[in-house]
Amino acid sequence: MIPAKRVADVQMALPFWMSLLLLPLVAIGAGYGGWTVLLLPLVTWYFFSLLDAVLGLNLENNDLETTDAQLGWYRMITMIWAPLQFVMLFGMIWYVPQAEHLSALEKIGLFFGVGVITGTIGINYSHELMHQKSKLERWMGDILLSMVLYSHFRSEHLQVHHRYVGTPRDPVTARYNEGFHRYFARVVPECYKSAFGAEQAMLARKDLPWTHPSNPFFRYWALQAVMLILAFTLGGWAGLGLFLWQAFIAIWQLELVNYVEHYGLTRKHLGDGKYEHVKPQHSWNAAHKASNWLLINLQRHSDHHFKPDRRFPLLQNYTEAEAPQLPYGYPVMTMAAMVPPLWRRVMNARVRRWREMYYPEITDWKPYNKALNPRPR
Repeated sequence: MIPAKRVADVQMALPFWMSLLLLPLVAIGAGYGGWTVLLLPLVTWYFFSLLDAVLGLNLENNDLETTDAQLGWYRMITMIWAPLQFVMLFGMIWYVPQAEHLSALEKIGLFFGVGVITGTIGINYSHELMHQKSKLERWMGDILLSMVLYSHFRSEHLQVHHRYVGTPRDPVTARYNEGFHRYFARVVPECYKSAFGAEQAMLARKDLPWTHPSNPFFRYWALQAVMLILAFTLGGWAGLGLFLWQAFIAIWQLELVNYVEHYGLTRKHLGDGKYEHVKPQHSWNAAHKASNWLLINLQRHSDHHFKPDRRFPLLQNYTEAEAPQLPYGYPVMTMAAMVPPLWRRVMNARVRRWREMYYPEITDWKPYNKALNPRPR
């Protein structure tokens, strides 16, 4: 007989396995075509937004004394996703180019959806894995990132973003008034440059050149080359094109989330290029239940920056008095970010209230407004 405690652990972890329900939608879209190729974005954006509205918030926290051994069912979902995504992605790259019942537009629409889940789920799971100490988990994270040609995200996130979040040295922190489209055009090249620079600087501190084999960029390039060659081998030029298309959509999805997470939030400058320590108030949070299931608690972002190696089921919720709260979950907020005037209408007043609440002593915010597209207050 299965112990009651183990049954309870499985029941608590089960909602986070909802991402697996997205995989059959890929097969449905590929098999039937038509409007079904849009099932993936419809479900991840709109269905989970509806679930958030119905199910509300989850303000409860798991016991921090919970051990890794007790988190097996939570860890398993992040570990099995990489092989499942690999089979799904390359199975589609082999099948779709030769599927005569699908038009070119349907194939593009289907791989738009594939990119939505390789970005929304795949990159998010890689984010969880890259923060762990286990070499196997980190390798799974690297493999997931190579499937979307964004392997340097690991270096940028661990060595740049967590260290410099909320300062001008962090490309990922969206500036006040900076629209997403300008942000995206800026952040993609800047992140690559900052990630490479961080690894180069780390090697220089050991008196080693950037060409030293320990530079993880050689691993990144090799893994990405394997994925590109495999895509071409299985699907020809059409398969390679579809692979590149889903990778672009996945990166777009990642950077939409990055944009939302820290928009307009800055750490106080202490002088001489120094900034205050990262605090819960430097990330936007959302306690919406369904989208946190889908995103394995990514929306508890303040606690992630407070304890970066804390596994996702143990991330703690913060109240409005402790950290700024988004009005909706990430699915709704990322859709709003695509319309800059709507985004500013929703978020700029919240940023100003945040400034008044946490930094009433700062009267001149011009040095902090690093927006590329400044607009009147």
